[in-house]
Amino acid sequence: MELKKIQDVSDLENKKILLRVDFNVAVKNDEVLESYKINAARDTLKYLLNKDAKVALVSHLGRPDGKKDPAFSLEQIAKSVGKILGEKVIYFNDCIGKKVTVMLENLRYGEVLLLENIRFYPEEEQNDPAFALNMAKNFDLYVNDAFSVCHRDQASVTGVAKLLPSYAGFWLQKEIENLDKIKIDPLHPAVAIIGGAKIETKLPVINILEKNYDFVLVGGKIAAEAQEQKIKFSSKVVLAEDFAKDGLDIGPKAVEKYKKIISHAKTIIWNGPMGKFEEKPYDFGTLEILRAVIESPAYTLVGGGESVQVLEENNAMDKISFVSTGGGAMLEYLSGNKLPGIEVLYDK
Repeated sequence: MELKKIQDVSDLENKKILLRVDFNVAVKNDEVLESYKINAARDTLKYLLNKDAKVALVSHLGRPDGKKDPAFSLEQIAKSVGKILGEKVIYFNDCIGKKVTVMLENLRYGEVLLLENIRFYPEEEQNDPAFALNMAKNFDLYVNDAFSVCHRDQASVTGVAKLLPSYAGFWLQKEIENLDKIKIDPLHPAVAIIGGAKIETKLPVINILEKNYDFVLVGGKIAAEAQEQKIKFSSKVVLAEDFAKDGLDIGPKAVEKYKKIISHAKTIIWNGPMGKFEEKPYDFGTLEILRAVIESPAYTLVGGGESVQVLEENNAMDKISFVSTGGGAMLEYLSGNKLPGIEVLYDK
């Protein structure tokens, strides 16, 4: 099986293309506070526009629970999206219906259509076939460039992909390539750093990583949870041995031990902060680990919303080999699970 890639399509001129992106970003006063996910769609969008395709962007924003809530409207980010991508973005207040075709046909050269929040419809998360068909019939092709939602079996991720000729965008291809590099054959010593909360969500990936990684360093709340639940791991899994007084950060002994291990690594992956990094002094463990990762000559991959936030706040995005847009999707992929949004794009 081979992944179907957008660059394999010979003729895109005047083709109406639905491009699934992930613009689920923090917003304040109609300004986007994080640009990384939006920038991830840049190369695919520019490629399609240069091929004279008619492109509509579809995304979700927040959790509107299937209701048309202005607080989650993509209208508020349309201007910022245009600035970030360097394109003229035309917002449309729906994502289905005949008017979408009309809007597409009226696009001028260099313009791109931004559709309304797909999750305003409950049928999106239900992956309703009729809804997927209603969305698909306005387009000739479907392109997925939103790795971070590929673990979702939803209408705009898998439903439409089964109805139209469907391809992976450049960013999705890049995610798969980089994750495969560290999942299948990492350079050794290979070190994984797993933090955050809810041990049950991180346990599968810890169990997988310990099979072919030399060390799995566990911090954050999940380290304490693992100890409290007396979960048994191999000697490769290193749980934080001390914590801040109130347990909201890993302690200095754990930090020093982790830094020493990181200094010898040739591959490093990181998902999840070491503590409640949003609040001082509980950012100590996370920032110390960040410095160690940045200073390492190893191949480094960081993913997960909070981890990316740490990078952005500390101007460290360009100091990491690859930054994944996925949190849950990254963990699912590294755990060896098949992601429905990717599986549907394989030529079977």
